[in-house]
Amino acid sequence: MDDFRAGVAVVGVALLLSGCTGSPEPGVVSPSPTASASAAASGADPWDGPVTADVDVVAQELPVPWGMAQLPGDRFLVTMRDDATLAVVHPSGDVEPVDGSEGPQQLVDQTVADGEGGLLGVAVEPEDSGPLFTVFLYRTGERDNAVLRAELDLDGMGLRDLTTILDGIPRSSNHNGGRIAFGPDGYLYVATGDAGDPANAQDPESLGGKILRITPDGEPAPGNPDPGSPVWSMGHRNVQGLGWDPSGRMFASEFGQDRLDELNVIEPGANYGWPDVEGPGESAGDQAGFRDPVVWWPTSEASPSGIAVTEEGVYLASLRGERLWRVPLLGGPSAVADGESPGFGEPHALLEGEFGRLRAVRAGSAGELYVLTNNTDGRGEPMIEDGRPVDDRLLRLGLTPVE
Repeated sequence: MDDFRAGVAVVGVALLLSGCTGSPEPGVVSPSPTASASAAASGADPWDGPVTADVDVVAQELPVPWGMAQLPGDRFLVTMRDDATLAVVHPSGDVEPVDGSEGPQQLVDQTVADGEGGLLGVAVEPEDSGPLFTVFLYRTGERDNAVLRAELDLDGMGLRDLTTILDGIPRSSNHNGGRIAFGPDGYLYVATGDAGDPANAQDPESLGGKILRITPDGEPAPGNPDPGSPVWSMGHRNVQGLGWDPSGRMFASEFGQDRLDELNVIEPGANYGWPDVEGPGESAGDQAGFRDPVVWWPTSEASPSGIAVTEEGVYLASLRGERLWRVPLLGGPSAVADGESPGFGEPHALLEGEFGRLRAVRAGSAGELYVLTNNTDGRGEPMIEDGRPVDDRLLRLGLTPVE
């Protein structure tokens, strides 16, 4: 189980924290030292350092929420893992269940909530403006995990034409992956886990332990490393966060086993080493051509699930770590304007211990962040106010650089 792991790593940190041992600390490697050095030296961008967050509670008493996709008007389509239901959460805090048409019952009938499995990721076709939206869902069934497509009608709060577009993804009570997201190229990316069998991650014929790239019809997307395969990258243990920065660079968060959790920059066809390598700088990984993470944490401090990537940072919602990690993107927009990929600043934590387990994070339309807590999933402790539980909640964060 990813966030009930024992053991604390002694981390040997490369480059920025080279040579430090003894106390568990996050580590950082910058793949763009020129951009990093120039941004850090100038001191011109206050977002290169830590930020603080003002927090508002938008909605509460959500039953085991897992994924969320943004709709126009700062509304969010949220999946409930165990109930296999969908709801639209409005900025006012109103929560409307999606219970019209035949789709919701079909979704319940074919979803199996088993441990970490159930109704997981959700994505909305980015070109849709409503009231009809094409939505994509990742669910655990009796035999496999699958990606589904359906039509969402916000006027009638209905779901219809539920269709399986990709199946055969290994399933288990643990390590199901589940995050799905549209990339800037217009294709759908699917994060899968090794389903408790590490060999899946290194098997090119298995869809487990991979990041997949498909068309909206579920076919391998044009330009994939193997034209006949949906596999985009491999060697993953359990990816649950996907995002892209303004330079088009792709990021993924990944659960480690008992040493190190990871933030990776994803390249097509690359192998990220699981189960041979966990974390950075291992000679076996270097010799085998595995890719190192760009940032890593002891598992006690992270267990990263969803991520959000903005112009100024990568944000990781952490379960066992009960905090929101921020990795600054040094120089942000100015680095991109100069044709550089921003480097990485020192990771720092927000919301540490304040709201418990954090499952997902999304960027809003006005620079704010939205964060889903996850204390009702059987591993957390729901918060009680006035004698009744208030978890789980959708939080809105306003961010300000620390002067």
